[in-house]
Amino acid sequence: MNLQIFGTKKCKDTKKAQLFFQERRVNFQFINLQEKEMSKGELRSILGSVSLDDLVDTESKVYEDKNLKYMLYDKEEALLTNPLLFKTPIVRDGKRATIGFVPDVWKQWILESKK
Repeated sequence: MNLQIFGTKKCKDTKKAQLFFQERRVNFQFINLQEKEMSKGELRSILGSVSLDDLVDTESKVYEDKNLKYMLYDKEEALLTNPLLFKTPIVRDGKRATIGFVPDVWKQWILESKK
């Protein structure tokens, strides 16, 4: 497995995701979206598993501050330039990705990696 967890240190679900993998001794790379933006290639890889609409956190402070609810905008560009617009955590294993805390999916990934 080549896991990446995209999130923020303040996000409770991101912390729960990290703990989930730590308890199972699965190595992962944590990418703090407050410090590092997601690359276009990383985003495109994630979009193979989840929709662009699902990635936008419509309840985030950034979404509210920028009044995106009332605007037409390029979602991909907005996410790449405002990484705090992402719903978190985003857990990526190669071409597979999830949004939020979904331990049932991650358990399946771990099982598949042991075969």
